[in-house]
Formats: sequence, C-alpha cells, structure tokens
Amino acid sequence: MTTLQPAWWAWGVMVAIMVAYTLYLALLARTVAWRTHGQLRQDWLDAMSAQPGSEILAVQTLRNSVMTATMTASTAALGLMGALGLAAPALRTLSESGGSPLLTPALAGEITVMLLLVLTLVSTTLSIRYYHHTGFVCAMPVGSALRTQWMDTGRSHLRSAGLLYSVGLRSLVWVTPFLAGLVLPIAGVVVAVLVAAALLLTDRSP
Repeated sequence: MTTLQPAWWAWGVMVAIMVAYTLYLALLARTVAWRTHGQLRQDWLDAMSAQPGSEILAVQTLRNSVMTATMTASTAALGLMGALGLAAPALRTLSESGGSPLLTPALAGEITVMLLLVLTLVSTTLSIRYYHHTGFVCAMPVGSALRTQWMDTGRSHLRSAGLLYSVGLRSLVWVTPFLAGLVLPIAGVVVAVLVAAALLLTDRSP
C-alpha cells in the first residue's frame, strides 16, 4: 500500500492543479482570451452583416471553424475508445469486486483521462451544432428582414460555439499530464505545471 502512496499524491496534485487553474480562469481572471475572442466573433458577425455580398465568405469562415471542431471531436473519440479499451478489464474487475481495494492510481488516471475526453467530445460536438445554426443566419441575405430578426440568435450561438470549443480544447490539453502520470507519476506533476503555465500565457487577453 505504501508503494502506491506517491502515485496517489501525484494524481491528487495533478487534479488540484487542473481544478485550481480552471477556477482561477472562471472566477478570478478579469481579462482572459476567451472573453476577448467572444467579442471578436460577435464583432465579426456584425461586420459581415453590414457588408452586402459577404454571405458566402461568412459561411466559408464558419465552415473552417466547424472543420477544426470536428477534428478535435474526432481526436477525442479515438482517444476515448483507446482509453476505454485499456481500462475496461480493470473497470470490470472493480465493478465485480464491489469495492475500492482494486482502485489503483493507474486506474484513477485512466478514468480521469476518459472523463476529460468525454468532456472534449461533448463540448466540441455541441460547438459544431452552434456553428452550424449560426451558418443559417450568415447565409441569409444581408439587409433582409429575416436576417435582422435572427441576428441576436446568431450572436448568441456564435458566442456559445466559441466558448464550448474553448472548453473542449482545454480539456483535451489537460489529458496530457494524466497520460504522462500513467508512465511516471512525478512526470505527470511536472507536465501539469507546464500545461498550467502555458495556458496562463495563452489565456491572457491580447
């Protein structure tokens, strides 16, 4: 049991770093990139809506975002199948035992990886949905009454799409330290610190 304690501590530190950074980003950071990018998307939609003949360009731009989100969702789905295949025997044994004695740090790490991949898959899939619906608004003729009627919905969907994609992408990035922790627990802690530092730099508003 004592030989497992360092691994459990490493897993706990990794989770604590991830949760602490997420709470900092959501509650304490006054100026973060996702807020700026959300405003940028809204301003882009307003600019496209003020320029007649920009409908095709707007839809193509949204299509690029859909393709990016699709690639992220596909990566998460493939990773989830691999992680599930790796953890399935241990999970089956754990459920049959009806207790926690067989819950090892490695299995806890695999479960964490799967949960993060599920969050990535769900978030990016929902972002694709919102991008798709925004495309209908962007395809309406500029200056038409219907486009004006649906502009608020388009802005809301576009902001939601960007936020959901951001959540999914960050979840995918946070998979990295837990994968490293499966190989070497202390490596997972080091990678978690590096990931938090890198995200801290990229999440700053430009």
